[in-house]
Amino acid sequence: MKISSRGEYALRALLVLGQQSGYILSISEISEKTLVTIKYLEQILLQLKKLNYVESKRGVQGGYKLVLSPEQIVIGEVIRQLEGPLSPMSCASVTAYEPCGLEGSCLLKPLWVLVRDTIAKVLEKTTLDDLLKGRIENL
Repeated sequence: MKISSRGEYALRALLVLGQQSGYILSISEISEKTLVTIKYLEQILLQLKKLNYVESKRGVQGGYKLVLSPEQIVIGEVIRQLEGPLSPMSCASVTAYEPCGLEGSCLLKPLWVLVRDTIAKVLEKTTLDDLLKGRIENL
């Protein structure tokens, strides 16, 4: 699993909106706080809107705000929707499995499954609220 800049910037935008939960922030305010260009941020926020994480309001007082509360936004779900499977290798993926050609004799697959499961466990139990409050649990 590799998180692209788009995935990281989407999480940054969600964090900024989560800090001001319930309030509408302009795209320029979000851009300033995330250090992401407005042009790139527009694309990311459009994707987050399609995934029902944010909503937008047009006009002079327009901008973006969260649709859900930070407690309801699970980081694992966001990453899967933006980046795809959490598995480091397709042969260990639950949702995008592809055989590697060594099925049955691959000694690496148990390692990739453990990595996938560990990543999934951490991301699935972490919410946006946890990140906002600095509550990241160790395994």
